[in-house]
Amino acid sequence: MKKKCCCVVSVLLAVVFLFGSFSAAAAEEKPLYVVLGDSIAFGSGLLYPQQAIHGRIVADTDGFDYENYAIPGHTTGDLLRRMQNQKVHAAIEAADVISISIGGNNFLRGDLLGILYNGVVKSNYAPVEQIVAPFVADLDTIVTEIHTLNPDAAIVLQTIYNPQSGYAGEVYGHGAAILNDAIKAYVQAHPDNVYLVDVAARLTDHKADFARDGIHPSAVGNEKIAKAVLETLFENGLGAKTEPVIAVKGQDVFGTDWLAFSVTFYCWVLHLFAPLLSKLPV
Repeated sequence: MKKKCCCVVSVLLAVVFLFGSFSAAAAEEKPLYVVLGDSIAFGSGLLYPQQAIHGRIVADTDGFDYENYAIPGHTTGDLLRRMQNQKVHAAIEAADVISISIGGNNFLRGDLLGILYNGVVKSNYAPVEQIVAPFVADLDTIVTEIHTLNPDAAIVLQTIYNPQSGYAGEVYGHGAAILNDAIKAYVQAHPDNVYLVDVAARLTDHKADFARDGIHPSAVGNEKIAKAVLETLFENGLGAKTEPVIAVKGQDVFGTDWLAFSVTFYCWVLHLFAPLLSKLPV
């Protein structure tokens, strides 16, 4: 009889222990912060991107679980295909907040030489404007597909910054402004669970905010982006803090990005010969 009672007590204790374990696990469950997009979202420009990128800083600061599925070089079209990946698909379904940096490569991987030529020589930005309609169409599809999978997910969209200065910076600035106007208009037209983070307004110091590759945010730049995201989350009741918690101090990549150097040199040559080039037939 005593043996039977001991068995019953043991079973009850085991049940209580398991129930307590499940309750503790449930209590420790954190919101999920998912990052999608391009090299900016990936952390290119940093030596150890996944330790010091802005997404990691946001997650560490607000106590989120963190998953990053960004791919350097991706356009909006690439992101749409990326979202069909099984792991990405599952992450979107489980996410509480989804942060997206996309659009810069729509500009860079379009007719970049033609855009630079028309901008420097003719102050004509019609080629950039031709990118806007397909970009917005893709953006709308991205947001729609995310909210189809997860209607409650908060989507944070970042604007596109200008990493260049000089003649190249003028063209980049105009191009980024055109795309950013489209992003801002889209967010205003779709206010439900879609939020804007104006990264372009934060990254304005070319020496401090950008890495030595001349394209991507530096460690300082990533901290500024993180702060901007944190403020947006806080203002909309999605986060608890606005001052970034830096668990690992970022380090910038070494060397020079030859694409950035080539663009700068190309625009300088175009400006030098602009009086002659502007007379040539289109």
